[in-house]
Amino acid sequence: MKQTAIEDRAQAQMQPGVITRDGMLGSDTRRLVDILVEDEAAVRRLGTTHLAIARRMRQLRRAGAGGLGNSIPVGDNFDVIVDGVRGRMPCPYEDGTVSKTNTRVTNRRLEREILFTDLHIHMIERHGFYMGRGSLYRLEPADVVAILEIEPEPAPPLT
Repeated sequence: MKQTAIEDRAQAQMQPGVITRDGMLGSDTRRLVDILVEDEAAVRRLGTTHLAIARRMRQLRRAGAGGLGNSIPVGDNFDVIVDGVRGRMPCPYEDGTVSKTNTRVTNRRLEREILFTDLHIHMIERHGFYMGRGSLYRLEPADVVAILEIEPEPAPPLT
C-alpha cells in the first residue's frame, strides 16, 4: 500500500525529539502505513474495531477519573487509576491536541495491567495507531482487547 503525504508528515512528527523525547515509533523502521495495515489486520483477527477499543478505553478512563489519582474499583474485574499530567500533547497527524492523562487499568481476574494515555485513545480511534514496535508506549492490540475484556464487534467490510 502506498503511504500518503499525510502519513509521511505524521511519521516525521513521530520521530524522537519532535513531539516526544523518545518518539512514537521505537525501533520500528517500517513505513507508517505498514504499521497501520498490520495493526488493522490484528484488530480484525480479534473480531473488533479500533472504535470499539477506543470506546472501552474511554469508558474505563471516565470511570476512574473521580479517583483523583487513587484506585477506583470498576465492575467486578478492574481497578482504574487516572492521573492527570499538566499540559497537552499534539497529535502527529496535526488534527488536534489531547490532555496528558495516564490511565492504568488492572484486570484483577487476569492479574494483568495496561497503561494508556488520552493520546493513545485518540490515535487508536482516529488513526488505528498503537505506536511502533519497541516504543515504550506501544500497545499490542491483542493485549488491549484481552486486558480490557473487549467484546467482539465485527469490523465493516474492507472497501
